Amino acid sequence: MSTPVRLADLTTLRLGGPAPALTEAHTPDDVRRIVGDADRSGTGVLVLGGGSNLVVADAGIDVPVVRIAIRGIRVVPTGDAALVTVGAGENWDEVVATLTADGFGELAPLSGIPGSTGATPVQNVGAYGTEIAEVLESVTLFDRHTGTTYPVPASDLRLRYRSSTLRGTGTGVVTDVTMRLSRGPVVVKYAELARTLGVAPGATAPAAAVREAVLGLRRSKGMVLDPDDPDTRSVGSFFTNPILDPEALARTDRAIRDRLGADVAYPRYPVPDEPAAAGQNRAVAAEPGRVPAAGRVKLSAAWLIERAGFGKGFAGPGGRVAISGKHTLALTNRGGSTADLLALAAQIRDGVRAAFAVTLEPEPVLIGVSLPG
Repeated sequence: MSTPVRLADLTTLRLGGPAPALTEAHTPDDVRRIVGDADRSGTGVLVLGGGSNLVVADAGIDVPVVRIAIRGIRVVPTGDAALVTVGAGENWDEVVATLTADGFGELAPLSGIPGSTGATPVQNVGAYGTEIAEVLESVTLFDRHTGTTYPVPASDLRLRYRSSTLRGTGTGVVTDVTMRLSRGPVVVKYAELARTLGVAPGATAPAAAVREAVLGLRRSKGMVLDPDDPDTRSVGSFFTNPILDPEALARTDRAIRDRLGADVAYPRYPVPDEPAAAGQNRAVAAEPGRVPAAGRVKLSAAWLIERAGFGKGFAGPGGRVAISGKHTLALTNRGGSTADLLALAAQIRDGVRAAFAVTLEPEPVLIGVSLPG
């Protein structure tokens, strides 16, 4: 039986107005029936997972909400590896904890990320040098156009930095995720994580140690959900790291040096021209201040935000929202509204653009709202 719902109760930001109804889909058949019926009737529906990547209008939405609650983890050995299929409604960090404890270390760098498993391929979730693209084999998808459910190989999803063919389209609902995983230690690719573990980048470390180190780093940045910590009332990183072509990079480089001095060094990393196929390591190592002569380059949004004058704890309208006191990329709810949050986001975006000639793009999905300006 469907009941009205306040979306603030279903999102990690604790923001968002009402929706007329909430139902849960516990099986793929439930998805076909509930979402399919809504599509055929023309009422529309908002499909929700863990609510960790949504910014919802204060006025709410006029369509019902369907929360994906499909559970289950199935491990099928395949030689030295295993195919692991996980229900889309499983809590992602609980999945990582379970599989890491079982010796599948590749997911340990993705510990502590809030949300549901079904959302991980939609935005190609990544952290600490690892992306879901590296292990994703396939997803099972309910196609809202055809009303059918079928497997889709990872190679068809165009997985790239925080994006895929599924992101922002609403045309498909993930019902399960299949990953190819192997047991063993973790290759530590991210410099900060390597320092924490006391190893060199590229060395290996035990999966359990990597998970604990990642959780510690994320807690220090307010990136592990904690009801007693207001810095965790966020969607994690609000802005993506900008990826610039050579012409755009030249403009931004001039702006950085004009503002901060000709000898300033700043983090920048080469980006592959094509997304990697599933199972291929997409992490690209580069020292800050070194870029290739040609090709796209990724800059640090946090570095740009801080140098544009928006430090940790920077307050938005009335202090009701603020940049996290622990992490510059997280915008936090301190008892405000979605309108407050978006005003702060627009202020940061405009300040970075004025200072460094680059426009930051929001990472979360905006429902019923957009950034002002």
